[in-house]
This record gives sequence, structure tokens and C-alpha cells, in this order.
Amino acid sequence: MANKKQTSKSVATKASAALRDGRSNARTKSIAGSALSQTKTNKSKKK
Repeated sequence: MANKKQTSKSVATKASAALRDGRSNARTKSIAGSALSQTKTNKSKKK
């Protein structure tokens, strides 16, 4: 069964800020990247 949990918009925003912050350590960036990989995307299929 697939995991259908997704990161909320507020958490995704904070994760994005953590990745852009030069002071964030590797562990923080790893967690932030993981959170962003679980966000809903707005990709549309081109035909």
C-alpha cells in the first residue's frame, strides 16, 4: 500500500527556508529535503 501522507504547505515553506539558509547544518537540510519530497506538486501533463 502506498504512503499517501503529504507535507503541509506551512511545513514545506519552513523546509524551503531551511534549505536556503546558509547556517543550516547537513542534518537539517536532509530533513527539509525529505519533507519537500513529500509535498503535493502542481505538475501538469503536456499532451
